[in-house]
Amino acid sequence: MKTEGNTSKKRAFGPTDIMLPKQGTNMQRWSVVACDQFTSEPEYWAETERIVGRAPSTLRMILPEVYLDGPEEEERLEDIRFYMKEYKEKELFQVYEESMIYVERTDSTGKLRAGIVGCVDLEQYDYHKGSRSLIRATEATVVERIPPRIRVRKNAPVELPHIMLLIDDKKKTVVEGCEKYKKEDCLLYDFDLMQGGGHLKGYLLEKEAREEVLLALDKMEETQRRIAQQVVADSPGAKPSVLLFAVGDGNHSLASAKEFYEQQKAEHPEKDFSRHPARYAMVELVNLHSPALEFEAIHRIVTGADVEDLMKNLIEALDLVVLEQGREPEKGEQSFIIVQQGREDRRVVVKKPTSKLTVGSLQNFLDAYQKRSGIKMDYIHGENAVRTLTKKEGSLGFLLPDMRKEELFLTVMADGALPRKTFSMGHAEDKRYYTECRKIRE
Repeated sequence: MKTEGNTSKKRAFGPTDIMLPKQGTNMQRWSVVACDQFTSEPEYWAETERIVGRAPSTLRMILPEVYLDGPEEEERLEDIRFYMKEYKEKELFQVYEESMIYVERTDSTGKLRAGIVGCVDLEQYDYHKGSRSLIRATEATVVERIPPRIRVRKNAPVELPHIMLLIDDKKKTVVEGCEKYKKEDCLLYDFDLMQGGGHLKGYLLEKEAREEVLLALDKMEETQRRIAQQVVADSPGAKPSVLLFAVGDGNHSLASAKEFYEQQKAEHPEKDFSRHPARYAMVELVNLHSPALEFEAIHRIVTGADVEDLMKNLIEALDLVVLEQGREPEKGEQSFIIVQQGREDRRVVVKKPTSKLTVGSLQNFLDAYQKRSGIKMDYIHGENAVRTLTKKEGSLGFLLPDMRKEELFLTVMADGALPRKTFSMGHAEDKRYYTECRKIRE
């Protein structure tokens, strides 16, 4: 990864060699949604198989997680290696060296989300709790989810990204600044995505645009440094910790790329990895403040519980106060709704929070209680689904408030990674579709 503009600076994000299928490829059949979507809906992936047919497709180079740890996993891993090799041998790809792509994604609701495809330096990323790196996870990483992804990456010559990195760019200087550089003769792809995914356009960014992106990121890093100093001032005992890139989607995929790179270094200590392709990972950069980017709460459901004991402990641990019907919590108070038997809603206020976020205070309690009680916990999108699931005996639902975008970077800088499943960025069909590829072997 070169660092255009200021060549003395080791940047965390920059251009890379991007591979795209050559002109004439059916892009609608080529591009499929992120592998970690529709994990409980095998019919979605069966329909994707039907649409793709025998055409070249990224479907042949990924392992949809619906098949993880199932009887098909090993066969599909072999297929991935076969198709990656076949596509390269048939010279399916055109390589755009040291490039960035400006992406315009129209989602299923008609909103436009812009992004920049480039790569990040994994030396400047750390997903562990307490990380102080420029690139950080936004939620706790479940280490058990990393090995299956490494199995895919281990013998693969190329990577496909569904990782979206967020930047806190209120002035819209980085991604949105590329709009003026769009040129029709730089248009690389323009097509409808399958299965209700919306529309995708991609423009190759010329040198002037790439340099402007990198310089704008340099300025943003200075801004984030000042914010980090303020966080320290507001939180005695904390250390300044500049956060430039927060992983919005694909946290475990980026963690897997990091672990694969570290494994390679450990296995080959004599080798120089300073410019090895495995040191980098391809991502899409997206502005947190894009109007198309919406944060939705992910609710909690608990089953197999002694409801009376759970509630007694919960009330004591967080010093909960039940609000009278119709009364709203005061500004700044943490509150959530407890659902029982599908209909009984109680809004409570947390008087002894253990996190800057409501979801953090609740999750801290549930994690500790689960260890000693054996309850089961699940993460649910949609209030109606929570109410339906709580009709079973021994069940409790917790409806959480949506997280405000402005809280994300400040909370990660102050508290570290958020609790797992804190928020979702849009519906499943609006997640990133695999389109670009990048070589990860010499």
